[in-house]
Amino acid sequence: MHGDVRLVAINGEESWVDEGFGRLRSGSDGDWRLSPQLGNVDLVWQPRFGWALSATAAVSIQGGERTEVGISQAFLSYKPMGSDKVRFSARAGLMWPPVSLEHEGADWHVANSITPSAINSWIGEEVRPAALEATVKTSLGEQKLEMTAALFAANDTAGTMLTFRGWALHDRRTLAFNRQPLPPLPEAFEYYQPQYTHPLLDIRDGFADRVGYYAKLAWQPSMPVRVELFRYNNRGDPEAFNADNEWGWHTRFTHVGAYAELGRAELRLQALKGRSEMGYDEGAGIWVDARYRSAFALLTVPVGTVQLAARTDAFEVKQHGSLIAEESDDRGWAMMLAAKRQFGPLFTGLVEILHVSSELEERDEHGLAPRQRQTQFQAALRLDW
Repeated sequence: MHGDVRLVAINGEESWVDEGFGRLRSGSDGDWRLSPQLGNVDLVWQPRFGWALSATAAVSIQGGERTEVGISQAFLSYKPMGSDKVRFSARAGLMWPPVSLEHEGADWHVANSITPSAINSWIGEEVRPAALEATVKTSLGEQKLEMTAALFAANDTAGTMLTFRGWALHDRRTLAFNRQPLPPLPEAFEYYQPQYTHPLLDIRDGFADRVGYYAKLAWQPSMPVRVELFRYNNRGDPEAFNADNEWGWHTRFTHVGAYAELGRAELRLQALKGRSEMGYDEGAGIWVDARYRSAFALLTVPVGTVQLAARTDAFEVKQHGSLIAEESDDRGWAMMLAAKRQFGPLFTGLVEILHVSSELEERDEHGLAPRQRQTQFQAALRLDW
């Protein structure tokens, strides 16, 4: 079990959690607001069914602006014995793909701070399919190579939040069968899209009617460096929609990541570039053609009994559709500083300051300045048992 309580101080606009345009987990009416909050509580069960087969089931409670309870992961794992040269493993079920360099554990919590990057916040929001995944690890002398491939379903709406809201930074994750709120939609979509999205959804009739895939290649040379390349394609049908007017989105992205040990310090780099399309092409181009990218650098270093972390993010969404065009482009940056200290075997204390600046012309239609800045202070006490 893993959980935390927090004290949060924040200024700026209303959070996306309350259907606003704010990019953080909490929001305000412009002035500073201070409040105690329940963070995330994760209950993890990992039974074994023999020497090679096991399961992971995680139930999460998410507090803050809107309390939710649900399943975050549920999958079977198969890890037979391997040789010194080759090892094979497989997973099947509801899981996050192996993208994040910031999360760890069966509960998928953020390791070095409270808030993950924009990239891994989005993975937690919209990229968590029902998948069948296989991984092969091999050694080539002192080098290591890891190859992962998966087929998946129930991720047809990935890209909805990124298109209508833009990038965000928070540690709320989509729970199975729960929906995520959207900010006020463009007028053109008033009757085409509800004010929410279900990230875990097959739009077309039947389960796995249109199977997607992801693949990953990771290489570690004979030094403390690891480089990763990841490709995702949900193969969604952009013209498909259900009775609630939730649409299929053809979403695909490429992600690269790197990890390096620099003496006692650790450097993590990630970059993602992708594209999501939705709707019909009526001669002037498809309704939605969102092209996005983001990157961050995270440096962690121990100083005595405290681990310090500093991260910088940059992000952008450019619109090329016939119903959502360049006036809905999103761009911005963020900076984070965090400190973590262990207090015995059960408790961890964290403090974090996060500043985000984003520009979205869509805000102007609702009486808000297109450029908004927010600063959030958080102090959290984590308990692991």
